[in-house]
Amino acid sequence: MRAIQAQRAGGPDVLELVDLPDPTAGPGEVLVRAAAAGINFIDTYRRGGVYPMPFPHTPGDEGAGVVVAVGDDVTDLAEGDRVAWADSPGSYAELVRVKADRALRVPDGVDLDTAAALPLQGLTAHYLVTSTYPVQQGDTILVHAGAGGVGLLLTQLATARGARVITTVSTSEKEELSRAAGAVEVIRYDLLHDLTAELPGLVKELAGGGVPVVYDGVGRSTFDASLACLRRRGMMVLFGASSGPVPPFDIQRLNSGGSLFLTRPTLGHYIATTEELRGRADELFEGVLDGSLDVRIGARFTLADAADAHRALEGRATTGKVILEIG
Repeated sequence: MRAIQAQRAGGPDVLELVDLPDPTAGPGEVLVRAAAAGINFIDTYRRGGVYPMPFPHTPGDEGAGVVVAVGDDVTDLAEGDRVAWADSPGSYAELVRVKADRALRVPDGVDLDTAAALPLQGLTAHYLVTSTYPVQQGDTILVHAGAGGVGLLLTQLATARGARVITTVSTSEKEELSRAAGAVEVIRYDLLHDLTAELPGLVKELAGGGVPVVYDGVGRSTFDASLACLRRRGMMVLFGASSGPVPPFDIQRLNSGGSLFLTRPTLGHYIATTEELRGRADELFEGVLDGSLDVRIGARFTLADAADAHRALEGRATTGKVILEIG
């Protein structure tokens, strides 16, 4: 099979298209011929050595395709079934081994590109608005990177729960996308001279005071401003670090800021059981089928162009989801 492999940690140039032996489905696994793979920031962290990985390394955890072989002890899936997945290492490849109890059955009416684009970002947006801070009717919330893959989905899910969503974006094109997803107010942080000094005042004016929650997947460049946007006893949800990790800080700031809460959640802790994983996924697929959830695929690359896909993602040149089209 063809796959993408990095021999060492480094920039996008370390990603190479190689031929590898075809894998086989082990006990409790299915082998899937991938139609598409999702690209996520965590892939770039692993490729670059931010998260230590054994090398050679084939990136990717997410994708969708058709089952071509079934391992022993698998009773609920068969050859020909369409499945997606969120946590199967080595997904930048034509064939992917997926644990059967982590496979998500793709319903009729959802194409495989959409199915590949949805799991990681969709599941992330779902747990953020339903579990980390359960958004309530009438909440006014702040979402950074509102035109990103998670941002667009999170805005739609929060709006469906009755929230007013304020987002931040960096271009007029991204502002249009964010508003189309349901954002009632969009702040162009590229037009601000000092984000930390100016953003909190704008948010508090729009929200009638501070917001009860900030969903921040940007990290270093937005963290201080995010804390200052919260109302008393508000929650800072730091779920990513696309601008770099947040440096250590004095937790006394949470006290002086108004008895604030800070959490650094990760998807794995919210889909730890098969029941929770599939329950969240089923709700997302239902939203796609009934038209209430739009999954925007902002860029498509071939498997051979995985390095270019990483450059585009890291260069903030994308909106929505980036995928590799494989089969």
